Amino acid sequence: RTEEQIDDAGSILLRKLSSHPLPTKMPKSVNKRLQPTSAASASRPYQKPSGAGGRQPSGNLISANTTLGQHFLKNPAVISAIVQKAGVKGTDVVLEIGPGTGNMTLPLLQQAKQVVALELDSRMIREVLKRVEGTPYVNKLKVVQGDAIKTAWPFFDLMVANLPYQISSTVVFKLLSHRPMFRCAVLMFQEEFALRLTARPGEALYCRLSVNTQLLAKVDQLMKIGKHNFRPPPKVESRVVRIEPKNPPPPVNFQEWDGMIRLLFNRKNKTLRAVLTTKSVLKMLEDNRKTVMALNNNAKNNADTDMDTEVRPVVDIVEEIMKRESWKDQRASKLDLDEFLQLMSEFNEAGIHFS
Repeated sequence: RTEEQIDDAGSILLRKLSSHPLPTKMPKSVNKRLQPTSAASASRPYQKPSGAGGRQPSGNLISANTTLGQHFLKNPAVISAIVQKAGVKGTDVVLEIGPGTGNMTLPLLQQAKQVVALELDSRMIREVLKRVEGTPYVNKLKVVQGDAIKTAWPFFDLMVANLPYQISSTVVFKLLSHRPMFRCAVLMFQEEFALRLTARPGEALYCRLSVNTQLLAKVDQLMKIGKHNFRPPPKVESRVVRIEPKNPPPPVNFQEWDGMIRLLFNRKNKTLRAVLTTKSVLKMLEDNRKTVMALNNNAKNNADTDMDTEVRPVVDIVEEIMKRESWKDQRASKLDLDEFLQLMSEFNEAGIHFS
């Protein structure tokens, strides 16, 4: 897929969410739509295992539904390393998306106060409940059946997940707009997607996803996971990253920010001037300016005059900004986060806005 397709869905979701006020405190009651199922209250058709470590998967391995992006992480050493790097605390509520057969759920239960496992596949739900049946962790697990994108997430301190790769972008932006704030997320992605999250200016993978994610969070690459560690093996290598949201978030209108970033990265190797002086872009900027002026009631006293004759043409303003030394011959592929913030600030000061 193109860079635009990779992160479009996620950015659109975040822009929608950012246009509505979000709660700043943990809700007093659990959202009814979550329909949680605790392991303790579930029906018990399975024979209780001996010991406290949880049942092991049966000899007849459950087949993965690759349509849902299921690739079970099977290497215990890799699982232990991920849980260790997540830094789980005894007071943490951990949200795990896609627990699968519970290979990572059990180590998380051993360290966390509670694990909320969000799973769409009813077969996996039965398997996870079976794994904790009769163990000391049975009261610490809550299973929620639902789609990770459509289901409202509960409060959590930490997210740990081996995500289906086709929902990576959407989950990232839903994560970054989630309130109340969480401490961090340790997530596994397809290698190329993971590298886009931390790509720097001038690198081939630097894209709109890179800039938008780095605006809202600090991202670190933790480890590379070979495809042989999964059942069935995926076609690509994987990476684990840590995402820590910036708290407080930057004081930026994300809808306008993403409008500018999307526009510039459509042709990221063209000069800024070449991108911003096309007829279609100039018309969009002119329409935006009229809308902003009307909303601010700046044009009230000029209601009987032609607005276009009372203000400078947008093309003149854009050309003036592009002639400044900071932006002459610059390209989106080479600009860093601070430079994008400065560019938007200069346009806004001149009355130019993006959408």
